[in-house]
Amino acid sequence: MKKLVLGISGGISFLLFLILAFIANHLGQGQDSQNMAERWSKDGKASQVSCFFSVNAGITEDRIKEFEHSIDGALADAAVVKESENPGARLWVDAYSADGKITVSSDRSSVQADAIGIGGDFFLFHPLKLLSGAYFSGNDLMQDYCVIDQDAAWQLFGSNDVAGMTVYIGGIPHIVTGVVQREEGRLTEAAGLDSTLVYVSYQTLSELGTNNGINHYEIVMPDPVTNFAYNYVKEQLGSSEKETEVLENTSRYSFLSRLKLIPQFGTRSMNGKAIIYPYWENVARGYEDILTVVTLFEMLFLLYTVVLALVLFGIWWKHKGWTIREKWLKLKDKAERKGERIRLKRMAAKGNADELEYLSEFEQPEKKSRKTEKREKKRKLRSRKTNGADSPEDTVETEYTEDICDAEGMENAEKEEEE
Repeated sequence: MKKLVLGISGGISFLLFLILAFIANHLGQGQDSQNMAERWSKDGKASQVSCFFSVNAGITEDRIKEFEHSIDGALADAAVVKESENPGARLWVDAYSADGKITVSSDRSSVQADAIGIGGDFFLFHPLKLLSGAYFSGNDLMQDYCVIDQDAAWQLFGSNDVAGMTVYIGGIPHIVTGVVQREEGRLTEAAGLDSTLVYVSYQTLSELGTNNGINHYEIVMPDPVTNFAYNYVKEQLGSSEKETEVLENTSRYSFLSRLKLIPQFGTRSMNGKAIIYPYWENVARGYEDILTVVTLFEMLFLLYTVVLALVLFGIWWKHKGWTIREKWLKLKDKAERKGERIRLKRMAAKGNADELEYLSEFEQPEKKSRKTEKREKKRKLRSRKTNGADSPEDTVETEYTEDICDAEGMENAEKEEEE
């Protein structure tokens, strides 16, 4: 009964481990801003790398452009070339952004909102839910576009369906290309996404708003060898460790990465750098903390299951009633006898009378021996049933079970040989 209870508890523990593993994987896969590499390359040969800068890092658009011009040469040196015949195909894609404030007005009202000035393909990395319209790219020739959230749309126009409408930023007309739904939840609000937000080009924020400087850069590029992309980006943009932070997003929520965070739990949230993370990075770090706790419980449940399995195996091994040597010698003897029978049968089939006679003599003792062993097994079984399970002849339950299996196996073997 005790073994049954332990077995059930081990099964429940392993089931809980599987459930927590599924939850952790689901939460990790649900972070779109961290999974750009999977969307960009289905073969898993791309890596997403993010850089975060302090105000003193001095990262400018010119520095970003300089880095972009060096990427193709680095990939060529690593023997990575474009294989697609499509002239518009790209090996890599990147984006950068800056936080700030901006005033947006319409014929109806005016709104002062938090703003993110974007460059590159920002919305490829951050596919926000569109309520109407479409995204724009920081690479567009015209920089007079913007995307607003639903709060700004209602304050400016009284509706969400305002794609194509015109707003004014610093007196300059800008076209609203789309309206996005602002993410909600305890983590997002704590991360700083708790007020009206407008996405404009980096040029617009710099010229017509309050720009706090580029604080974020991200790229997806080929990763021909492990950590090639991470090491290259860190070498080029992350030279100052006090002013920059570089991380690899692709494996951020993997099981091994989460294991490494367990010893850092409680201290990793202490930011000793003068870096203000954008809201999506704060959300990502929040999920890292949650998944670290989930991983800790995963390990505890798995450890209990493994230890219990080893204990039960040790008990079974101690009372198994046989040794590996005995089983090996028995199997070896059976193999040798079977080989000898096959040889004798082949000789007898060729008409060798002496071999046929020897075959009969060879098989008779073995059959007699098996019958004698079978009778002895049955005698022991009857004796155990008569004397009860606590008799001296049956001190170990596993031996009783083994004898039954051996007797049944011998009956089957005899039937096969008679056939």
